[in-house]
Amino acid sequence: MAVNLSASSNYLVAPDTTAKGLTRAVTGRDQEGREVEMRVVEERPLTIYLNRTEIVTAMTIGDHPELLAMGFLANQGMLRADELAGVDYDDDLGVVVVRTSAETDYEAKLAKKVRTSGCAVGTVFGDMMEGLEGLRLPDTRVKVADLYALAKEINTTPSLYLEAGAIHGTVLCEGPRPLVYMEDVGRHNAVDKVAGWMLREAAEAGDKVLYTTGRLTSEMVIKCALMGIPALVSRSGFTAWGVEIARQVGLTLIGRMRGERFVCLSGAERLLWPEGAE
Repeated sequence: MAVNLSASSNYLVAPDTTAKGLTRAVTGRDQEGREVEMRVVEERPLTIYLNRTEIVTAMTIGDHPELLAMGFLANQGMLRADELAGVDYDDDLGVVVVRTSAETDYEAKLAKKVRTSGCAVGTVFGDMMEGLEGLRLPDTRVKVADLYALAKEINTTPSLYLEAGAIHGTVLCEGPRPLVYMEDVGRHNAVDKVAGWMLREAAEAGDKVLYTTGRLTSEMVIKCALMGIPALVSRSGFTAWGVEIARQVGLTLIGRMRGERFVCLSGAERLLWPEGAE
């Protein structure tokens, strides 16, 4: 069932820093030899099946496993919303089985794995550019003032990053409002969780912005474009191929977002600047 995302100014999904099993306390020593205790992020394997076919094993923090599996398969072009028949998760085995209404055959894609620069799940199956030919994202305008508001709220939201570090975050946003905030040890996992949520909720993409803490690589740009989201923002930097693909598909690409500073390398003509700012 579709969700009316405009109806709420609060997060629809936010990090749960109190959830059991996501971090653990570890004792060590600091630079002066004093004993210290700190929280560190857990990692655990999650194996994703599409029907009876094992697709991949990802290292993840373990929250939202069903969304991660659905989003991963959708972003690899292996799953559409109209094909989804069910999702089963076994916590003891660390396995998610995504079931479709008809059997699929992806052996050819599995034989063409490409290892990318991504953390954790940085694997693309088949042709990385598949699905981009002829794609042109909506010519959606982005208010610069909204970007400032988003960065401020996201960076002050209680999160595993603030508690333990060593983790990436991805946030689905609409206007100045962050809506769905996902975290994981790999930035690709966090994006896939957002994609899984959008698939499950039949959420519209054309008026959204995707905010990430990760680098703006080619795969990150491809995933955002295939999700139909017209703007991608990061507090990290770019790769040249990521910028090239963003320009090809009409994606607004903004990096180095720190406070009220940023650099836009694709789609600057779609930014709406505060009066007198240009």
